Amino acid sequence: MKYRELGKTGLKASEISLGAEWIQGKTTEEAKEIISFCEKEGINLMDCWMSEPKVRSDIGLAIKDSRDKWIIQGHIGPIWQDNQYVKTREMDKVIESFDDQMARLGTDYLDFGMIHFVDDIEEFKQIMNGEFIEYVRKLKNEGTIKHIGLSTHHTKVALLATEYEEIELIMFSINPAFDMVPGMTIEEIREDGRFSEDFRGIDSERANFYQICEDKNIAITVMKGFSSGTLFNKETSPFSVALTPVHCIEYALSQKGVASILIGVESVEQVKEGLKYETATDEEKNYASVLVNAPLHSYKGQCLYCGHCSPCSSEIDIAMVHKYYDLAKRHDEIPESIRAHYNDLSANAEDCIECRDCEERRPFDVKIVENMNLINKFFGG
Repeated sequence: MKYRELGKTGLKASEISLGAEWIQGKTTEEAKEIISFCEKEGINLMDCWMSEPKVRSDIGLAIKDSRDKWIIQGHIGPIWQDNQYVKTREMDKVIESFDDQMARLGTDYLDFGMIHFVDDIEEFKQIMNGEFIEYVRKLKNEGTIKHIGLSTHHTKVALLATEYEEIELIMFSINPAFDMVPGMTIEEIREDGRFSEDFRGIDSERANFYQICEDKNIAITVMKGFSSGTLFNKETSPFSVALTPVHCIEYALSQKGVASILIGVESVEQVKEGLKYETATDEEKNYASVLVNAPLHSYKGQCLYCGHCSPCSSEIDIAMVHKYYDLAKRHDEIPESIRAHYNDLSANAEDCIECRDCEERRPFDVKIVENMNLINKFFGG
């Protein structure tokens, strides 16, 4: 296992790390088996955002005798309410849930106290100017958390976070589908065939975020690196070609500022699939050779989350609605985290008024209004 520095913290993390979300729902023994195997293979970074009591306890049991071997990202803001995960900024609930997390994990410190899931600019500003950040700072001053981190899927929020020196790590969603949007004008994209030939760059705003993290020595840990598996099947991949876990890991680790990619796993076998990266050849890692051979029609009808359809008259973030839908539909049941993220949007598919203004600006002939109706029904609207 190779290790990378986590920014300016002095900590070194395994380049492949454990996103523990899918351990929820496993038996205690299954959870211990997965975590113990990761530890044996040299994985030493774990993200634990889940508020469900049992999974917190299971992780605590698994690391009981090896806490000092793990770098833990523990989140501040998720709570367990009415038998389900909820994100909150109500401080009495935040504090109660954080104390429960510490007790169940069986630890008196977290390496990173993560400001949990901020995908709205105004919410970020309120956090950084209110009692929430004061509580986080108090935890750091007491030594209960060693470093402050933040998790977001939103590039503008991530960029704002880089302006605060106290935020030393940002957990961000990175994969080719999220990154690779056109760098051309909308007119150029609409020309038949042009977008397929030129669609090879990283969105400039995201590239800027990666560069700033590199320059300021802010660590990035990657979530959603596999896009919940959508990239592994040509039928669900927006590129109409299948990538491998090795491709996706290489893509994430190649970006500036990235220290580690958190892989979500449900079994030891899935951990082994991710660890194949450590012995993969350069040819096996070469994702570009796969993408460059994507069929010319591959993007037609696919939402690539580029945002060219904006603005929406109902203020729907059309790209984020599609992104959460694509992540959720890969599962037999909608993961509670994705449902919560979707519901937390200030407007979602339910708010579509079918004006079709967005469809006049769409680059890839995406059936946006039709999709909004489908997505609304999918999420139970």
